[in-house]
Amino acid sequence: MQTRQLGNSDLQITPVGFGAWAVGGGDWAFAWGAQDDNESIAAMHRAFDAGVNWVDTAPVYGLGHSEEVVARAVTGLSSKPYIFTKCAVVWDAERKTSRTQAHIRREVEDSLRRLQVETIDLYQCHWPEAEDAKTEEGWAVMADLQRQGKVRWIGVSNYSIHQLKLAQAIAPITSLQPPYSLINNAAEAELLPFAEANGIGVICYSPMQSGLLTGTMSAERIAALPEDDWRKRAAEFQEPRLSRNLRLAELLHQIGIRHGRNTGEVAIAWTLRLKAVTAAIVGARSAKQVDGWVGAADFRLTSQEVQEVQDFLDANPTPA
Repeated sequence: MQTRQLGNSDLQITPVGFGAWAVGGGDWAFAWGAQDDNESIAAMHRAFDAGVNWVDTAPVYGLGHSEEVVARAVTGLSSKPYIFTKCAVVWDAERKTSRTQAHIRREVEDSLRRLQVETIDLYQCHWPEAEDAKTEEGWAVMADLQRQGKVRWIGVSNYSIHQLKLAQAIAPITSLQPPYSLINNAAEAELLPFAEANGIGVICYSPMQSGLLTGTMSAERIAALPEDDWRKRAAEFQEPRLSRNLRLAELLHQIGIRHGRNTGEVAIAWTLRLKAVTAAIVGARSAKQVDGWVGAADFRLTSQEVQEVQDFLDANPTPA
């Protein structure tokens, strides 16, 4: 599988990486429902065997559980993947989460322990704080952790251009992690061009819009999702947007048929068509799901197909 350099780092990463959000399991605010750890490990192993060389997790995914499962998955591997994790979303004894960069030094030690590593390959601020001064203070701590060798490279997630500029004034930014998909393509207007112009690598998340663009979703399946699956409460999974999104998935399915590709692979390939996007984070809860998207690493849409998709978007704007 081909690799690409991530921003200013020496990390050569595959165009798709394993996203460990759902691996965290159920019983927290943004859970995907109950998850079998052995299924999660099998999914990661399938991805690694296919050539995927990085996994993206975060301490808030399952309130520490995702990192622990990632550690189990990579233990004993002869060739270990890069491990990316995050900070700045913490939880209290009542399992309530909040965004704060005041505890990053404690968070990194907790992540190192859960992941069972001495150094984290890419450490990312999961969310910025509302106050500029706190965002700046947090990024200064990140830069210090890099100097100490606790983390190799530092990046951000969900930052605006204004917040990126604040961080840049303190220390270089290796990567940006924004949401980016055919359904949520707001990053295209200004954020992705800014990242490209400033040498910041982009690893986009939710390229299949949390399963909506896999070709396996339906109104019936969504209605049957468990109550602790956050998607039941998400606007894109409800009317009036749902019908439009499922029609978009059907278009991707038809394009995929022409190439012998899955719907999800087409959705991911669309995000990878831009030079600004280094790679896409793709989640999976089973080895079978990995088989449905790993081929996107070497699949590219034709210019005519990109236009076909754009014509659909122009004719079917997102309902209010």
